[in-house]
Amino acid sequence: MSKRIKIFDTTLRDGEQTPGVNLNIQEKLEIARQLEKLGVDVIEAGFAIASPGDFEAVKAVAEKLKDTTVASLCRAIEKDIDRAWEAVKNAVSPRIHTFIATSDIHMQHKLKMSEDEVLERAVAMVKYAKKYCSDIEFSAEDAGRSRPAFLYKIFDAVIAAGATCLNVPDTVGYTTPEEFGGLIKGVMNHVKDIDKVDVSVHCHNDLGMAVANTLVALESGATQIECTINGLGERAGNAAMEEVVMALETRRNYYRFEHGIQTTQIYRTSKLVSSLTGVPVQPNKAVVGANAFAHESGIHQHGVLNEKSTYEIMTPESIGLSHNKMVLGKLSGRHAFEDRLKEMGYTLNRESIQKAFEKFKELADKKKVVLDDDIQALVEERVSQIPETYQLISFQTNSGNKLIATAMVELKREEDTLTEAATGDGPIDAAFNAIERAVGIGLMLENYTIRAVTGGKDALGEVTVKVSNDGEIFMGRGFSTDIIEASIKAYINAINRLMIQKQKPSS
Repeated sequence: MSKRIKIFDTTLRDGEQTPGVNLNIQEKLEIARQLEKLGVDVIEAGFAIASPGDFEAVKAVAEKLKDTTVASLCRAIEKDIDRAWEAVKNAVSPRIHTFIATSDIHMQHKLKMSEDEVLERAVAMVKYAKKYCSDIEFSAEDAGRSRPAFLYKIFDAVIAAGATCLNVPDTVGYTTPEEFGGLIKGVMNHVKDIDKVDVSVHCHNDLGMAVANTLVALESGATQIECTINGLGERAGNAAMEEVVMALETRRNYYRFEHGIQTTQIYRTSKLVSSLTGVPVQPNKAVVGANAFAHESGIHQHGVLNEKSTYEIMTPESIGLSHNKMVLGKLSGRHAFEDRLKEMGYTLNRESIQKAFEKFKELADKKKVVLDDDIQALVEERVSQIPETYQLISFQTNSGNKLIATAMVELKREEDTLTEAATGDGPIDAAFNAIERAVGIGLMLENYTIRAVTGGKDALGEVTVKVSNDGEIFMGRGFSTDIIEASIKAYINAINRLMIQKQKPSS
């Protein structure tokens, strides 16, 4: 009989720690709802003590989800645990996830604590968390570089204290599959009552072995895997959920593990996370990359046309991709548009559908054909909408290879109209300078990314910018068939996010 494993998703916590990623509550909720639709068992919604915003996001996710366990990470400190419980207590299935480092290098240089002190703190904090809820996960940070004998000792103690899940993280992506598999086997063989708890693994990808380490951990006895969509996370990221799950699916004859993931939701989840975080998926990324099911070689094309399995070990349909696209244009009506949204898996209220349809009609006037990716971009633009302190009314640019680029922008703030002009190194730089003059805020452009949502010279363009102000990073996104307009919208979107941050009361 196949063994059922649990999928623990930490996209909203470790994934958001990807440099430059900063999701608002609405974006986190949208990702959480999609993760629930995907079928994950546990969603780690954030680090509640980290900031008021993180607390509110964890709380919102805990209150809105209907079936999934919601966890908050917390250090092995009473105030952290208190805050975590306040955030997750209204979840249908709350979990407190507490951690402390167990490697010599962390205990000596970061914690400045002895083994006995770390053991005492771990036990006391698991007991403290247990007074709030029954589901307590304990993580031994940097377990991959910890002495096995100490790991066994601390795991014995926290199980006796009430932990229901033990996490063995390769925090810095240091171990090899053989080493990590041996570590998990050691835990399974030497920890008392290990059969009464879940054994989890959380592998980082610093040496590119996170997925391999995760899979070997399952073979060695682990019952829960911690991962992120698209492999997001600190430094080189985490084990990518879609890669682990599709390895289990594609090699069922080898792994023989069951899980609750609805694999046909994988592609949509990947696209949603990429869009809302502003982190693109590399074209040759396994499973969800743009080239994952693309064949250019004549030999490959010939083989696939005769029998797909010659070069495709999994089908595009298995992750939610389809080669059959419904073509929509400016003559399409609302009914056809709604049907297409449903086919793509969106469940929107009447107001959101109407707004998306209006955007669709505007785009259809500019493009001959509106493709699925265009529609997805329009819907996700609505999802990530935030209160607009500043709105774009109009803009004009003038540039040439022998001209100084100039731009004029007209913005609206409440009842006021702000008009400014500026020069710059090209029309986009000039427009950004004009916007800054209009709003009276100086920004540093940290990153500018442009991509075509679809192919063709009339493609819908997506611009993502990351700007800094007083040491904080703000991301903005904009869509348009006019790339200058998309750039302006993205810059204004980033400024609106900055304004929301400035309007928050200081804690």
